[in-house]
Amino acid sequence: MTDNSIIQINGIDIRERIIGDGAPVLMVHGWGADIDLLQPLALRLSRLGFRCFLIDLPGFGQSAEPANPFSIFDYAAFCLAYLDHHNLHSLHYFGHSLGGRIGLILGADHPDRIEKMALSNSAGIRTQSVPQAQLRLKLYQNIRDSLNALGAKALSDRLRHAYNQRYGSADFLNASPVMRRTLINVVNQDLLDYAERVAVPTILIWGDEDQDTPLWMGNKLERAIPDAALIVHESAGHYAYLDYPDKTASIIHALFRG
Repeated sequence: MTDNSIIQINGIDIRERIIGDGAPVLMVHGWGADIDLLQPLALRLSRLGFRCFLIDLPGFGQSAEPANPFSIFDYAAFCLAYLDHHNLHSLHYFGHSLGGRIGLILGADHPDRIEKMALSNSAGIRTQSVPQAQLRLKLYQNIRDSLNALGAKALSDRLRHAYNQRYGSADFLNASPVMRRTLINVVNQDLLDYAERVAVPTILIWGDEDQDTPLWMGNKLERAIPDAALIVHESAGHYAYLDYPDKTASIIHALFRG
């Protein structure tokens, strides 16, 4: 069975899609993605006896933006509210990239709600900027703050716009003001200490050619999470689960049914 609808969670209009019947699985997408990119895997899992709950997170796909910028902890709380909406006390979890960040928090702080977890190309480890980029950012911030202190707000705004256009990522440039602040909140949160407290069996699925969350991050998460195993898809990128959907579904099936 497939069901598509718009529901309200904490006052935010959210698109959900429910596929299949059987053991429940919450599936959460990455930054800039939506449930349509989860569907190929969800269809395969549904044929293996799972009921897949797919959601567009607030600010993505057809879901409304939050009224104020979210942190990654707000997204985790949102997912718990979604489970409560469907009276799901516990279930399995699949998260990609941003969804992996959320999974690390849920697995650490709410292991009673998550039975087993599969994370594909998970984000959550903060990388250190190269010294040149750190100096550039510090210089920009000092000039911006000085202009604001002098009351030159218009000039400060033009400087901020120019800096963002030159050094901002595509995700940042394409986002609304609320989601730009949300992106900053999310990427600046290092979750390695949460990974070390994850208390549910976890499979990490990675692509060896991932340029967004490189394989060394997967290796680091495997060492950090107490009960974790890393499986690497050869010649796969940041969407490793889509590069190998059948293989990924079989791996997840083995974990969830094990």
